[in-house]
Parts: sequence; structure tokens; C-alpha cells
Amino acid sequence: MIAAIVIAIVVLAILLWAVVSYNSFIKLANKAEEADAGIDAELKKRYDLVPNLVETVKGYAAHESSTLEAVITARNNAVNAEGREAKDNADKGLTGALSKLFALSESYPDLKANQNFMSLQNDLRDIETSILNARKYYNAVIREYNDRTMVFPASIIASMFHFRKKEYVEIEEAHRENIKVEF
Repeated sequence: MIAAIVIAIVVLAILLWAVVSYNSFIKLANKAEEADAGIDAELKKRYDLVPNLVETVKGYAAHESSTLEAVITARNNAVNAEGREAKDNADKGLTGALSKLFALSESYPDLKANQNFMSLQNDLRDIETSILNARKYYNAVIREYNDRTMVFPASIIASMFHFRKKEYVEIEEAHRENIKVEF
């Protein structure tokens, strides 16, 4: 009789642990989705700002149409990207194109002094900071989720319910270097 009670308590404790562990995976997966949506919201603000920036630059640097077209193309690619990896890749292209656009301001003193351009540039800088923070939050949530999927004994529940390791948002090596602008 006592052995049956002990076995029942052990089984109940294991079931309780499994439910708590499963629920923690669900909560972390939901946090990851929220963090992903936060990145998307910040990127949308960035995408909405880019056409205004390009229009402001057009008046000063009309003959730099290839740079302006590259920015618009990169922005459209980023807006239409599906999935985290595709969005990240498209966003990297937009970042490179915007860097070249801002390098143009050095060649055009009137543009550099234009209040609209400066305001848009500051807005973009603020959005870039928000995007960076959203990515940091996403990566922190993913690290916690990945730790949980890999650490024993929670890894048992992870494998039973097909919780898999998720990828971080990373910057490609080419984007870590200074951008060279040549005309």
C-alpha cells in the first residue's frame, strides 16, 4: 500500500514537471513570436520612412539615380520578404543601400544642410536603434528558448513535442565592415 502511494506520488510529480516544462516551452515560443513581430513593426517604420528620404535626396542629387533606384529596389524587396531569414537578408540589402545614400550627403553640402533631410536622417537613426533593440530582445528570447530545448531534463519534453532550436538574427560578415562608396 505504501509502495503504491510512493509510486503514485512519483508519477504525479513527473507529470506535474512535464506539464510545467511544456507550458514554459509554449510561453517562450510565444515570446519569440512577439519579439519577431516587434522587429517587423520597427522595420515597417523604416520602410515607410525610406520613400520620404529618397524624395528629399532626389531634388539635390538627381543624377545619382542608380543609388536612389538601388534604395527603392532594396526597400521594395524588404517589404515583400516572407519569413525571418528572407526579411533579414532583404533588410541587409536595404542597410547597404541606405549607407550609400547617406554617403551622398557628403558630396552635396546643400543636401547635408537641408532640414528635411537632417530630420529624416535623425528619424532613421532612431528607428535603427529601435530595430537593434528589437533584435537584441529577439535574440535574448531565442537564447532562453534554445537553452531550455538543449538542457536536460527539459530536452526530453522538447524532443517529445518537437520543440526545435531556433536561429538567431545575425549580421553577415560583409555588413560588419565599413562600407566603401565609390563614384
